[in-house]
Amino acid sequence: MTKQHFKELRKQIAPYEKPDTSKSIWQLVNTLVPFFTLWFLAYQSLSISYGLTLGISVIAAGFLVRTFIIFHDCCHYAFFKSRKANKILGMITGIITLFPYSQWQHDHSVHHATSSNLDKRGTGDIWVLTVDEYKAASNWKKFCYRFYRNPFVMFIIGPIFVFLIQNRFNRKGARLNERLNTYVANLLMVALIGLLGWTLGWQSFLLVQGTIFLISGAAGIWLFYVQHTFEDSYFEEDENWEYVKAAVEGSSFYKLPKVLQWLTGNIGYHHVHHFSPRVPNYRLEEAHNHISMLQNVPTVSLATSLKSLRFRLWDENIQNFISFKDMNKYVKTEESDSSSQVNVVERKKHVVR
Repeated sequence: MTKQHFKELRKQIAPYEKPDTSKSIWQLVNTLVPFFTLWFLAYQSLSISYGLTLGISVIAAGFLVRTFIIFHDCCHYAFFKSRKANKILGMITGIITLFPYSQWQHDHSVHHATSSNLDKRGTGDIWVLTVDEYKAASNWKKFCYRFYRNPFVMFIIGPIFVFLIQNRFNRKGARLNERLNTYVANLLMVALIGLLGWTLGWQSFLLVQGTIFLISGAAGIWLFYVQHTFEDSYFEEDENWEYVKAAVEGSSFYKLPKVLQWLTGNIGYHHVHHFSPRVPNYRLEEAHNHISMLQNVPTVSLATSLKSLRFRLWDENIQNFISFKDMNKYVKTEESDSSSQVNVVERKKHVVR
């Protein structure tokens, strides 16, 4: 994309970067009121059947994901016009979703600034190795990587680790305000959990809250995973990395059914969000529909997104994600240059589509 195209795209998206206070407040109402109502109903249903509790918890988890999207917008100062209002609401919704506001805001900002950059991986993203990196790795590192990329580990154990461990500690070098924010957030979370557990009974509380968090956590990690792990994504070394390409080619348009799109706060329009994080979630679809340059992007449906579970490694030679099986069959050998070229061609033919 030329500088002129970039300027034109920036000009076109600017009107969508303005929060609408009335829409933001309404989204708060239609998200938090149903969530707390469903939480209460799930608790009451324990005396009837856990099957009923589970059903209600699934719906409540959807509203918790939607609550996280509000938190996410606040971290980008995109939900309200006032930075102070974003910080206050971000702190509150962060406690509800178990994310310290300032800590996560920093890591997520780094993610936006380095997404798809092979030389700047490691903060706020999913662990990705290239084929050559995997080949050169020790057996222990290969084991850890395969363990990490296992779906059960990533989507079941992952949320438990993120919520209970990873977010509880400050990063090395964090500023004082960020550290204090994490301490205060952790203290308030412990106090709230302790109060609810003591009032409602720990077993009842954990049956409801634990179920909701496992489901919403798995859904949240899945959304993040599938929007950056699709076959013909974009990854480049720093010298060739481009912000716009990383946004519109390295982030997918996850085309979901309307109900799921609503519950996930339009985050499926991830390419729009990565190009301009200041666009509120309730304006992402509008921006996509009215800006032609944002429409010709990688599109993933609910059905085709399941294929991403097979993608494990980024192949720099063919610019595609591949599976371990693909690598084992078509990875380049250290033979002659001509033989290596044949292998690259073969891999292009056989990578899972």
